[in-house]
Amino acid sequence: MNTLVIYTHPNHQSLSYAFLQEVLRGSRENTKVAEIQVLDLYEEAFNPVLVFGENKRRRDMHSDPELARYREQLLWADKIVFVYPIWWGRPPAMLLGYIDQIFASGFAYRDKGGLMPEGLLKGKSVVCVSSMKGPAHYPLLLLNNAHKALMRKALFHYVGIRKVKFFEFGSMESKRGKHERKLGQIYRYFKTVSQ
Repeated sequence: MNTLVIYTHPNHQSLSYAFLQEVLRGSRENTKVAEIQVLDLYEEAFNPVLVFGENKRRRDMHSDPELARYREQLLWADKIVFVYPIWWGRPPAMLLGYIDQIFASGFAYRDKGGLMPEGLLKGKSVVCVSSMKGPAHYPLLLLNNAHKALMRKALFHYVGIRKVKFFEFGSMESKRGKHERKLGQIYRYFKTVSQ
């Protein structure tokens, strides 16, 4: 199983980075994982801004040579892991900009003229590991779980990815955050997951 980990946080001293380390530690100990690649969007200064004009059209984004490496990574991966914080009820703009550009029509999905497109990334699985300052139940109570709905239905299901798992940890800046327990949970999951 080839695993692509997409890390989106500007600080390598953050809890998100600690979660990344546990994803990697568990994956490296998992006998089912053949190879791991890490894409650190901030470290590589990924440009999340969509730019279109006469010379760059949205309909051609699926073949943009500047984004070819990112498309190849997604095609290579059997499992895609996103590690990011929840800011204002959603993933960071950096990650959303990556999604806007890479999960493009003609690459991640194809319009068939019907109600739903054909997802072109079928057979892959996704795990989202996110943390937030507020309580874990906050998105459910006040935002109707908009973050999970956005990621699961409006993105992953749309492109054909049906196997999606979320680890969403709240109260991470408080003493009640139970960081070690949550980090251990991520390590154990990735050490044993089979697909």
